[in-house]
Amino acid sequence: MAAEEHHDDHGNTVSAWFLTVTWIVAWTVAAVAIMMGGALVLWTAIALGASVVFAVIAGVMKKVGLGRKEARPVPPTREEWEASRELAASK
Repeated sequence: MAAEEHHDDHGNTVSAWFLTVTWIVAWTVAAVAIMMGGALVLWTAIALGASVVFAVIAGVMKKVGLGRKEARPVPPTREEWEASRELAASK
């Protein structure tokens, strides 16, 4: 392994969980409504609209400090990865 990096949150942030849970609820409600005889296009549009609203809210939550504190690490390029493997193998 090239460089060990420590992540405190592993993506488990309030804004990420909010977005995940609200999307699951929105699409589940739409699916149940469709199965109960609701109009497919109407409930799909409602769920899609709710998803966009929830994504905006999660973005705001991230901006106010409830999201990831640092940017995600950039993965190494293939050349960097291969060089690190060769270096590790030579040790």
